[in-house]
Amino acid sequence: MSMDFTNKNIGIAITGSYCTYKKVFDELKNLAATDANLYPIFSDHASTTDSRFGNCEDFLKKAEEITGRKPITTIPDAEPIGPNALFDILVIAPCTGNTLSKLANGISDTPVLMAAKAHLRNNRPLVVALSTNDALGMNLKNIGILLNTKNIYFIPFGQDNYKTKPNSMIAHIELLCDTIEQALQGKQLQPVIQGPCPS
Repeated sequence: MSMDFTNKNIGIAITGSYCTYKKVFDELKNLAATDANLYPIFSDHASTTDSRFGNCEDFLKKAEEITGRKPITTIPDAEPIGPNALFDILVIAPCTGNTLSKLANGISDTPVLMAAKAHLRNNRPLVVALSTNDALGMNLKNIGILLNTKNIYFIPFGQDNYKTKPNSMIAHIELLCDTIEQALQGKQLQPVIQGPCPS
């Protein structure tokens, strides 16, 4: 990978869209190859729930293997991110509809949301990797709010199954590093809405 994020401190916040984990963790490996300092953070559900896509303990371990750091899994451990100005940029990948809606409405009741609140107080960029079945339904208004919120950027996203789940949209996670590069310059990678995501 040609990008170089040497000495950049990047928070990686993971929420419970378990079906996207394989692709997300593959991209985290690519991000680690840029020589960035990665700091994993898990939501309550992500750190405690097993699913048909894998066991939470395995994902916590994999995140530690990729980043070289134990994941943050509690609100008290996430709160100092702000006062210590720990990150140059924070990425929520994947970002569920639940987390998205709370972020848009100022709720910080999970480690990931506390990390976002703490980070944004420092006027630094936050990247969202959308993954929700109701992007074109109840969450559309929240996407609109965040698209117009200072310092929040989206990994470009598209419908992932428009025939049977027409309201569902997910991030083109392969654009993670490109989005980070632009967001660090205060720019949104374009186009934000792209064609269907490959399954």
